[in-house]
Amino acid sequence: MSAAVTPVRMPRYGMTMTEGAVARWLVTPGETVAAGQDLAEIETTKITNVETAAVAGVLRRAVVEAGRIVPVGTLIGVIADAGVPDAEIDAVVATQSALVDDAADTDAGPVDEVVPVGALSIALRRTPGAGSSDTVPVVLIHGFGGDRDNWMFVETRLAAERPVLALDLPGHGASGTEIGDGTLATLAAAVTGLMDTLNLPRAHLVGHSLGGAVALAAAAARPEAVASLSLLAPVGFGPEIDGTYIAGFLAAERRKDLKDILGRLFADADAVERRMIDDVLRMKRRDGVPEALATIAAALFPDGRQAVDLRADAASLACPVAVVWGEADRIIPIAHTEELPTGFTVTRIAGAGHMPQLEAPAEVVRALRDGFARAGA
Repeated sequence: MSAAVTPVRMPRYGMTMTEGAVARWLVTPGETVAAGQDLAEIETTKITNVETAAVAGVLRRAVVEAGRIVPVGTLIGVIADAGVPDAEIDAVVATQSALVDDAADTDAGPVDEVVPVGALSIALRRTPGAGSSDTVPVVLIHGFGGDRDNWMFVETRLAAERPVLALDLPGHGASGTEIGDGTLATLAAAVTGLMDTLNLPRAHLVGHSLGGAVALAAAAARPEAVASLSLLAPVGFGPEIDGTYIAGFLAAERRKDLKDILGRLFADADAVERRMIDDVLRMKRRDGVPEALATIAAALFPDGRQAVDLRADAASLACPVAVVWGEADRIIPIAHTEELPTGFTVTRIAGAGHMPQLEAPAEVVRALRDGFARAGA
C-alpha cells in the first residue's frame, strides 16, 4: 500500500467498545479534506462521536455505508492523494476490508489492570501506542467524580504516536478508596507513586478539572518527571466553581437526579446518555466511594469554593504548559484563563462545556500534540 493512501478504520473509544456504526458521513467521496477535519459521525452504545481525518487528502472511498454496524478496526473509508490511481484504491479496499488494524487487535490494544501503589490500589488502562522505545508516554488524569473512560475519545488518537496510560484517581472508578485526608498532595502522590511503580521516569501529564490540579501539583513536586503539562478546565486558578454541582453529584442517588447534574458538564445537556449515567451510579454504589468523594470534596471544595490556589506553583514550572477550556463551561468559569502565567498556551473551544475531551476531542488532541511538540519529547 502506497504511503499516499491512508485507511480509515472503525475507531475504538474505550476498552469495552467492540463495534460501532457510521451514523453518517460528513464528507462525500471525492471531496478534499484537511487533517483534523470532521469525517464521519460514529455511534456506539455509549455516545456518538465525530471521527476526524488523520491526514490531508481526498476521501476516495466511503466503504461502510451510513447505519451499518461493523467491528472495531474494520476499514470504513480511504483517504489518498488525488493522483493515486483508482486501481490502487480498489486494491486497498479489496485487501484491507476484512482485516483488523493492529491498533484494534486485542493483543496490542488497551489493557485494564489494577496496580498496587503502596497502600493504594490504582486502576488504569494502558494503550501501548506507537513510537520508539524511548518515546515519552502520556498519563491522563480525570476530574472529580470521573474515571478513565472520560478519555475514551482521545486515547486512540494519542496512541497513534506514543503510549497512553489513563488512570482512576483514588476513590474513583475501580481504584481503591484509601484516600487518607483527600488533599491535593495525597492525590498527586498517588500519580507520581504510580509512575515510580511502573518505571516511568518521565511523562506528559494531562489533567482535567480536579485532575488538572493533581497534574500541576505532581509537576511542582517532581518537575524532573514531567515533560509537559496539559490542563483542561483546571482547578486551582481562582476560587469560583459551581458548588451546587459538587453537592448535587454527591447527593444524587436516582438516575433522573444524576442526569440533571451531569448535564451541567456539557454545553448540550442531551450529550448525557443512559450508559454514562449507569456507569456513574455503579461507581457511586461501590463500598467506600461515597465517603471517599465526600472527603475529597470537603478538602478541596469547602463551602462550594475552591480551596487550592496553584497560581504560584504554575508560575514556577519550567516545562511547557497548555491549557484548554470550553467557552460554555458552567462548572469552572473560562475567565480563570485570565489568571494564567505568561508563557502558557491557551486554546478556547467554542461550543464546548466542562468536558472538552468528550465534546471536541479532535481540537483537544491538536492542543495536546502542540504541547508535546514544544517539549520536544
